[in-house]
Amino acid sequence: MTHLQAGLSSETTEKARLELNENPDTLHADIQQVRDMIVTRPDVGFLRTDDDFILRFLRARKFNQAETFRLLAQYFQFRQQNLDMFQSFKVDDPGIKRALMDGFPGVLETPDQHGRKILILFASNWDQGRNSFTDILRAILLSLEVLIENPELQINGFILIIDWSNFSFKQASKLTPNILKLAIEGLQDSFPARFGGIHFVNQPWYIHAMYTIIKPFLKDKTRKRIFLHGNNLNSLHQLILPDCLPSEFGGTLPPYDMGIWARSLLGPDYNDETEYTLTYDALHVKENYGSGDKECAEKRMKRSQSAVEPGALRQAGRDNTAQPLLALE
Repeated sequence: MTHLQAGLSSETTEKARLELNENPDTLHADIQQVRDMIVTRPDVGFLRTDDDFILRFLRARKFNQAETFRLLAQYFQFRQQNLDMFQSFKVDDPGIKRALMDGFPGVLETPDQHGRKILILFASNWDQGRNSFTDILRAILLSLEVLIENPELQINGFILIIDWSNFSFKQASKLTPNILKLAIEGLQDSFPARFGGIHFVNQPWYIHAMYTIIKPFLKDKTRKRIFLHGNNLNSLHQLILPDCLPSEFGGTLPPYDMGIWARSLLGPDYNDETEYTLTYDALHVKENYGSGDKECAEKRMKRSQSAVEPGALRQAGRDNTAQPLLALE
């Protein structure tokens, strides 16, 4: 094991070998070969090219060096093409701070049974007079920047759960093709994260219609990892164990406290009334939040602003299974 793999559990190291083709004997050579490709893209400003940084892109593309470099170039190109999104890419930026404090995103302390970090979004909590979609996307990307510093999560990846309960047609009308395309480009095409599943619960009919808008921008692999559960929690539990979920999703954990992730970024004295001036550079600050520890959260709920009450979603017969969005074809 090289120093680049330091801190990884033996199970995660073996997972990286089997699933990602990671070989400690060739790790430095693999990184250097990707770095050597930078001269082929003088149009892209590669602001960071250290070993640790390039390694996360190799892991995201299973050590396919050509695909790794393509992702690395797209990562910086996306930032160059959307300078306004990254001009003040820090937690003390007013827009990002508001989104974080409103739970965009939520990040569960307990990973799923495969060690994947679970991000949650309660869609109806989007106050469109308070948070722009762009600021929510910026807060999500900043959160991922913090989390992806953890090498365990570079290997294990992430799960996203979106609860569409009480998400109105008026709110949905603000999800224009342009901003949906921006989100897809930022998350699917330009970020070194492995998403093991995107789960929709309690989605209304117009979210199905929204799929027809975003479908042309989704890779086939992405489409196969998007699941529609409706109000059937059993199908969700077949993929994510209840022990890893808060009660809003029929899990055994307490109701989700939306302030947990915001407090982890803003500091231990976080509360709803306090304003902060803390500067947080997500590209350079290490963050221990999101380790592979599977113990349940010790912090108790301060408040929960979830869109549904615990247990509100129906638990249907166990023969029901989640339907991938691809099944809408």
